[in-house]
Order: sequence, then C-alpha cells, then structure tokens
Amino acid sequence: MANQPKILIVYTGGTIGMVKDYNTGALKAFDFSQISSKIPELQQLNCEINTISFDEPIDSSNMSVHYYIQIADIISDNYDKFDGFVVLTGSDTMSYTSSAISFMFENLQKPVIFTGSQLPIGDLRTDAKENLITSIQVASAYENGKPVIQEVGLYFEYKLYRANRTTKINAEQFEAFASMNYPPLAESGVHLNFNYPLLLKPEENKKDLVVRKNLDNHVVILKLFPGITESVVRSFMNIPDLKGIILETYGSGNAPTEKWFVDLLEESVNKGIYIVNVTQCKGGSVILGHYETSSELKRIGIVDGKDITTETAIAKMMYLLGEKLSKEEFTHYFQTPLRGEMA
Repeated sequence: MANQPKILIVYTGGTIGMVKDYNTGALKAFDFSQISSKIPELQQLNCEINTISFDEPIDSSNMSVHYYIQIADIISDNYDKFDGFVVLTGSDTMSYTSSAISFMFENLQKPVIFTGSQLPIGDLRTDAKENLITSIQVASAYENGKPVIQEVGLYFEYKLYRANRTTKINAEQFEAFASMNYPPLAESGVHLNFNYPLLLKPEENKKDLVVRKNLDNHVVILKLFPGITESVVRSFMNIPDLKGIILETYGSGNAPTEKWFVDLLEESVNKGIYIVNVTQCKGGSVILGHYETSSELKRIGIVDGKDITTETAIAKMMYLLGEKLSKEEFTHYFQTPLRGEMA
C-alpha cells in the first residue's frame, strides 16, 4: 500500500447524491467527480479519493440482483487498485443490498463500506456529509499495514455496523439503522473507536478474492399474521418456479399449528422448496422446537434461521440457491455463519 490509502467511492443513486437547485427548488444529481471541491473537508483526510458513478443513478426502490452484480463487478474490477471502497446507495434497501454484497465476496480482505443519508448532500441540515466523510475515514483506516475493517460494513449516524446484521428502523430520524443482535463495529465521536474483538478476521493465508454472482431470486418472503388464510398460504406455495421461502414467524419461531398450515409447508418441503424460519421480532432468535408451536416446523424440515435478519436471510438464500447445493448442504450452510451474519 502507498503512504496514502486509495479509496474508491461507488455511487449508485439515492438521496445522498442529490443537491437542490436554488433557482427552481428541484433536486438534481450531485457530480461526484467534483466531490473534493464540493466537500473541502475531504482534503483533511489522509487518502486519495476516486469516484465511479452508475451511468443512470437508481432509486433504492428499484434495486435488484442486476444492480448487485454491477456493484460487485465495479469493486472486483478495481480491487487491486484501491485500498478501500465506499458504496453510496439509497437507505431504504441498503440492508438488502449490502447483505447481498457480503455473500458475493469470498475472501474479502479490504473494507467495503455502505452509506447514504436521510437528507440530500446539498441540504442545509444534511446528514450526508458526516456519513460520507466518516465512511471514507473508516475505509482508509490501516494499522500495521493492514486495513482495520476487512468486511462489508454499513455506516450511518456515528455507528459502523456489520452490514448483514442491519435493519432500517426509521424513515425520519438520522439514526435510521439498527443492529439488534450484534454490537456496532465502531462508533464515531470525538474519536473513531473500533470494537476490535467484534471485527471479522480473514484467514492468515492470503487467498484471492472470489466473486459469487450466481444469485437465484426465485424466492419470496411470507409474513405470518393472525387470521392468515389457507388460500393465501397456498398461493405463495404455488408460485411458478419458486425455490425458497423466508417464513417470518412469531417470537422465537412460532407458527400456527392448524393441520392445513403444517401440511402445506410439508408439501412444499417435499417438492424441494427450501423454507427458512426467521423471527418477525427485530431482536432475538428463532429456536425451533423450543415451544410446541414450532416443534412441527422442525419435524417437517424447516431450516432454522437463528438470529439472522429478514434482509440477510433473503440475500443468503439467493446466494446459496445459486451455488446448486444438495438439500443437506443448503441446510448446513444456511445454519452456519459464513460472513458473520448469525450467531
């Protein structure tokens, strides 16, 4: 590494990349190639900053597997040229996107930090500048010749989280994200303090970066609610080409015990559809078999999602389905932490 870390900013779209035209009052796209002149504070950082933007910035609501691959390609194509990466996306789907990227990169040994903002970068009261500046600082943090962060992170409002542990919890407050089952990796105050024991440590024997791009999005999320009907559940199970279901259950993995419900799930499992049980609660864990209301799910072969978030569960399912695993392998790897995404 050179004396100054080289950081690549990847702008995909989202609120952070907007500025107000004070003549018209309309929002327009920010030119990230002029970032240093627009945000002079960046010149105080001891790093070299380059930028790449999507040809057409997208709203986070339009994020898809196609764009996941585009982000992964940009990072992998530039992996040997830069020491760290900051990815700017819309916050609404940031937990989904960053979780997917965490599975797509195997043997990652450099920081990939996602961030965004609740207000445009040109707004008077924006949170964009602090989020961007500190994300770059995190991505350029090196100790003993190695990056402090060697995983996919998400930085927002003074906290750095493991990306695949996050959920967006607020649409109006600057503190938009939470990581209920895993503490922050770092906190920014007067000093930037890293929580070193919590950081992922790659294997000592250096391995080449592997990019897994065969994501299979023939998946669905089924959220249970009191009064859910047989016809609704059956319609989910009969979706053409369906390969996987993230089943959002109550509490520690509990679900209705009605015969029709269990029979439909068992029928789907027998057809080769993977069903993963995750809790609707923001914090806590699924414990299959802990109560009678989840013992039937365990019996028929529902996969225990443990303390994984819904956002990460859907990303991990896409990743594992793309790897063409056997049923036993899929279950084993889903229930095994691969990128620090579960306990």
